[in-house]
Amino acid sequence: MSGGEAPGAPGLPPTWCSSDKEMVGCSLGPSRLWFTIGGGIVNEVYYPRIDIPQIRDLGFVVADGKGFWVEVKRMYRHTLALAGPGVPAVSIVHRHERFELTLRIAPSHDRDVLLIEIELTGDEALRPYVLLAPHLGGTGNNNSAQIAGHLGHRVLWAEQGPFALALAAVTPQQQDAWGRASCGFVGTSDGWQDFRRNGAMTWEYSSAAHGNVAMMGELPRKSVLALGFGSSTDSAATLALSALFEPFEATWGRQIDDWSEWRRECATRVQLADGLPPECVREFELSTMVLRSHLDKTYPGAMVASLSVPWGNTKEEREGYHLVWPRDLCECAGALLAVGAHAEALDTLRYLRATQLADGHWNQNQWLGGKPYWTGVQLDETAFPVLLAAQIEERGALDGIEVGEMIRRALSFIVCNGPASDQDRWEEDAGINTFTVASCIAALVCGAPHLEPGARELALAIADHWNASLEDWTAVTDTPLTRAQELPGYYVREAPREVVSDRFALRQVMPVKNQACDPALPASAQIGVDFLQLVRFGLRRAEDPLMEATVRLTDTLLKVDTPTGPSWHRYNGDGYGEHDDGSAFDGTGRGRAWPLLTGERGHYELAAGRDPLPLLRAMVRMASSGGMLPEQVWDAAPVPARGLSPGRPSGSAMPLAWTHAEYIKLVVSRSLGRPFDRLERVWQRYEGRRPRLLRVIWCAHAPPSELPEGAALTVAVAEPATFRWGFDGWTEICERRTTATALGLHTVEIDTRGLKSGRSIDLTYRLEPSGVWAGRDFRISVVPPAGP
Repeated sequence: MSGGEAPGAPGLPPTWCSSDKEMVGCSLGPSRLWFTIGGGIVNEVYYPRIDIPQIRDLGFVVADGKGFWVEVKRMYRHTLALAGPGVPAVSIVHRHERFELTLRIAPSHDRDVLLIEIELTGDEALRPYVLLAPHLGGTGNNNSAQIAGHLGHRVLWAEQGPFALALAAVTPQQQDAWGRASCGFVGTSDGWQDFRRNGAMTWEYSSAAHGNVAMMGELPRKSVLALGFGSSTDSAATLALSALFEPFEATWGRQIDDWSEWRRECATRVQLADGLPPECVREFELSTMVLRSHLDKTYPGAMVASLSVPWGNTKEEREGYHLVWPRDLCECAGALLAVGAHAEALDTLRYLRATQLADGHWNQNQWLGGKPYWTGVQLDETAFPVLLAAQIEERGALDGIEVGEMIRRALSFIVCNGPASDQDRWEEDAGINTFTVASCIAALVCGAPHLEPGARELALAIADHWNASLEDWTAVTDTPLTRAQELPGYYVREAPREVVSDRFALRQVMPVKNQACDPALPASAQIGVDFLQLVRFGLRRAEDPLMEATVRLTDTLLKVDTPTGPSWHRYNGDGYGEHDDGSAFDGTGRGRAWPLLTGERGHYELAAGRDPLPLLRAMVRMASSGGMLPEQVWDAAPVPARGLSPGRPSGSAMPLAWTHAEYIKLVVSRSLGRPFDRLERVWQRYEGRRPRLLRVIWCAHAPPSELPEGAALTVAVAEPATFRWGFDGWTEICERRTTATALGLHTVEIDTRGLKSGRSIDLTYRLEPSGVWAGRDFRISVVPPAGP
């Protein structure tokens, strides 16, 4: 059957390819192209913005035309190797009893083109066929495909709106290589359906318009393919063909040379300690490659969280993790800085300066160009850019970037909104979270030198107040868990924001939003791993009794020992993960183990004086066959029908750039003998110990109800105001107008000298110039002096 438009409906509903990635890569040249490998074939190619994948997959069938045919990705009998350490030029060999199919894949240096060299050996009756499923514009809907002639050359091309691709092929002599070719609608008239129904290629449809389409072409036993991208089919074909008119070996060699030179340049700044096992060294090289590959070229310094969609084989979703999260971005830029990639870290800092919002915070996440996607507020995402600037500054590598105004605006947002955040780092609950507050405290300390003197003193006072109050806000004693586990206390996952003025708020139910049925656990009964950040940032020591008690409790409630090594759940009651039967997370599920958290525990072990190597090895064993680190691993009994094995990648995002960053940082931290993220200014100020509370910062949005005897008191609001206060039931009434600060708070100092435990301060305020009163009175009780 040949000629004409392919029959059938516009095609089955398109779904994304699996998130199971074996390899990722890009060019270091002007090309903006980025690709992923899974199942021994090309899964996705991203152009012109790496947050929008342009194909679903590009794979191969080997057939004899007489009924025998094999889709190579379904054999899963292949080996994969890089052209060199940390070089994203990939050699894949598929082996079968009748043949061996060898693919070499590399991006063009100068063009938005992916090149694939193909060689089939073995049974001479066999021929290779390429299958390509476009997903132009990030969707399988409304794509149009055609077998076309272009200036005397035969190409397979497709388009959708302003996006286009062209697939060209040549022989080793650079002559057109296409045999028969066909376009069709997925599920009805595509090439795979032809083989399934007829055992051979029998259809040759010239076009398939406005649907979920796929293309197929017959190739000689040795050839080179070029998949080009452009704003029109003609431009995509021109790029593809021009890339083919250079020997493939030259493209391959240039990719090796470029990446090897980049690695050598980084190595001049950072030297790793000897003693890492070979498998850990290999994963380190792969992880640096993954992070460098994730960086965008249209928007230098930007990086999406992952070139995958969690459980993407069950749905069509353009967004997935193809977005920029400032937290993930800073974690990854910090890891690049740790390996000596200063230029890349500086690009990220410039990008963050350019995308900071006017009030000082950053979008929860955004498209690469800065357009917001989700608009929630996570205070750690405001703190992390400050910490990245401080890390670069600590190495004397700011290279003329002025960061003072960025830092001032960020710290202003933090002090005007903290210590509670609308969302924690898992994007779920509002409240006070140890990870979030730790990052904010560290940012206040590291950013303070960039402020004018008055604001500097205020920033440090707030940091000290929050640090001294962490246990009052986020730790509990004498609960059913402490009694059952014989513990003195523990840090909770999240404290309600009301805990600043009412410790009984920890009895409130903290919702778990990803469970089909909320377990209705009080905050005091919810345990997470976020508290480890206190040690990592140098706010507490690993041997702190409360820290050790919480570690023991998390090991009891959250630790999972898998065949590949130990890992941890995020918190008890988590529902973000596959269901018990292995079906995909669909808004609810059961939380699974995160290799990222294995790395975070490794940093704690290092701070405690223990070698984190066993946890590095565990992370390596949790990676895919190509070394890609997943968001989660399966931690229950095997589910063979869904490809789920204990300790191996689940259907969650893979690779997760943040996890690769965590692995890199743990390797570097082990070499340093301390956590890489522990900044010197923070360590010098606190040395891992809870400070004594010497000044309370009372803010209208976070009003403490207690003042330790002997402590000073600063009261603040976010607008000009007049404060009125008195003592012990409004005696000795005073009034004073606020003084503006560079951090956006308007403050008054209340003289607390001579106030003994048992007394109280009553206060309220009037906004100026409106004259509107707060509408309530506040009481601060003087309590016995705070201990160290």
